[in-house]
Amino acid sequence: MNIHDKEVPEITPEQEKKLRNKVFLRILGFTFVINLIMYMDKATFSYSALADMGFWEATGLDQNKYNNCNTVFYAGFAFGQIFSPYLIQKISLTRLMMVISGLWSILIFLHCTAFNYPGVIILRLCLGLTEALAIPILTSTNAMFMTEDERSSTQPIFFSSCFGSSIPIGFIAYGALSADASIKGFRVLNIIIGGMTVILTMFIALYYPNNPADNRLFTTEEKVWIIRRVQSTTNTAVDQKSFKRSHALEALKDYISYLFCASLFLEELANNLTYQQNLLYSNLGGITNLDSTLVNVAGSGFTTVWAWFASLVISIFPNTSFFAGIWSMIPALLGAILAVSLDYSNTIGMLAGILIASQSFGVHLILAFGLAKATARSQTKQKVRAAMMMMSYAIANIISPQLWQEKDGPRYYPAWIVQIVLSFICSPLLMGVIWFILAKRNRERRKVIDSGEVEKVGIVKDSEGNELVVSVAALDLTDLEDKSYIYPL
Repeated sequence: MNIHDKEVPEITPEQEKKLRNKVFLRILGFTFVINLIMYMDKATFSYSALADMGFWEATGLDQNKYNNCNTVFYAGFAFGQIFSPYLIQKISLTRLMMVISGLWSILIFLHCTAFNYPGVIILRLCLGLTEALAIPILTSTNAMFMTEDERSSTQPIFFSSCFGSSIPIGFIAYGALSADASIKGFRVLNIIIGGMTVILTMFIALYYPNNPADNRLFTTEEKVWIIRRVQSTTNTAVDQKSFKRSHALEALKDYISYLFCASLFLEELANNLTYQQNLLYSNLGGITNLDSTLVNVAGSGFTTVWAWFASLVISIFPNTSFFAGIWSMIPALLGAILAVSLDYSNTIGMLAGILIASQSFGVHLILAFGLAKATARSQTKQKVRAAMMMMSYAIANIISPQLWQEKDGPRYYPAWIVQIVLSFICSPLLMGVIWFILAKRNRERRKVIDSGEVEKVGIVKDSEGNELVVSVAALDLTDLEDKSYIYPL
């Protein structure tokens, strides 16, 4: 791209506006759809748990076995985080994403053949292992094409695909239940979703971008402009394929990494609530399959609007991501308190409490994950920290299903208390602690920048040993190495 860089003129404001819209449509839109369908894949297990689907009957599952299957999924997910940073750094993202999507579709189809508990355990383990790389790949792709402000403001939009997945899958599941088919409803559901994933895999193979310089979605001129835009706001290389051991070690030693991981871990102890909600609704009594579907769709709609509202606030008021992560947890806290304190016969109130609690804490996850990467700066440190975050996510989700023991039903007081105290109070408080530390660093660094003591360029050696003066971006420094780096807040 260095050759083309000399040939391409500077972008005009009108061209930049068109390019930004094109990036949003083709990159954010593509990753959004991939994430949406993959979460629909994952949600099939929750909808298959509905009594009329026949999945529990066909496989011999009960409440505790169902919880164990969810735990095993995240055990596979956690194991996959061990090697995900290295694979993402070394292998083409196009090929990785194509393989993941292809394997995912095969495993979804295999759910149709499941007939016992051990078989379901193996399928869930393999699915978790397959999904381990998906989110890091998709977020890395978004980061390579967007400026720092665009990444912050669009993170909630991208992750709303997770929450919004219940809208299409809810209606598809209801259609599978209503279909007069000769096979059980869970098989109809998995065939439909598996087929959608096969089509998705074909599009990934044809169009998924490896990086801004290597993709079919933009012209050469647009590729150069994208690279310039990203580097001008982040002072980092757009795509670095060298894995730096020192940067990996720094990520593991940096206490900020562990504060982010702790916040995410505590928040995700509540995540099984999103899979548990269908069972909680049915336990209330008088709730039909259509009622359950409509409640889930309404909940997903609320979550999607909540995420887009957070995105709007962040775009209007820059450097408010940490605060958005904190105030976005308030509805979940109120919903959980309602669910644990109302009389169980108050069906409408219980429905509202469960719905609000299960559907509104995802914005915190989005922002915590995005900020953890953004504040690491170098490519290697970002990927290692992302793997640490995903490992925390996985471990919390291994524990989360076990909070919902059959003996505690139908109120499940222990699970609700853990969520109220740890997930909805302690987790956002930790985000406030991180903000305080990084804001203090920013004030100190601005003083150094104002004094003119910070170097804007560095020296590297080419293959022949000649010294070259390059921008700081080409050095791929970490946030602790580059004292001119100002943390996004």
